[in-house]
Amino acid sequence: MAATALVALLLYLIGPRLGTLWGPLPKVLWITLLALAGLKTLYLGLLVGSYYGGRNLLPEGLMERGPYLQLMNYTSVLARAFGKRDWVEHAAIDVYNTLAERRGRRVGKGELLVLIPRCLSKQALDGVLEIAGRYEVPVFVATRGQLARRVIRERRPRAVVAVACERDMMTGLRDVAGKLPVLGLTMQLPNGPCRDASIDLTQMEQWVQGLVGAAGTQRRD
Repeated sequence: MAATALVALLLYLIGPRLGTLWGPLPKVLWITLLALAGLKTLYLGLLVGSYYGGRNLLPEGLMERGPYLQLMNYTSVLARAFGKRDWVEHAAIDVYNTLAERRGRRVGKGELLVLIPRCLSKQALDGVLEIAGRYEVPVFVATRGQLARRVIRERRPRAVVAVACERDMMTGLRDVAGKLPVLGLTMQLPNGPCRDASIDLTQMEQWVQGLVGAAGTQRRD
């Protein structure tokens, strides 16, 4: 909405000059701007209704794997100016995960890829490996985002469960989630960045189990 307000201000300032080029031009531009603002308001309403209503009101390409990814980036930039970046990014990722998990997607065991960072504590790492072994899904330790994206290109999974801090998760979702389904688990950092990170292993197992099932036989595109 901030961008719409800025465009409206610019149009207000230069509207008279645009009118000298073609009389109806300012009116046409105002109508177009109002229509776009209305569509944005409708979209936000459907997004909020989906999150709180317990049912996704739009297909994933128009929601968590579409415009919402860009909305996450805009809110992150805005939150940075107010010193609330980590809190806002965490909330945005939670909304994304809620919408994505609700799709009830199923893939085969070998079609799911679990991506984890190298900064996990031994306890967290052992927990991830135990879950992956139980459900027979591959795990890859991604030392940096570029390597993680290369692994995804090479292995061609049909779904990803990724672990990262909020900032890396935002980047990863922006780069990958529009191309294939991703669930993103953020870390707790009791000893600061990139050291002995912990994660919610119960949540990870719930996601893995939900994606592959007990036997991993159900699949859906």
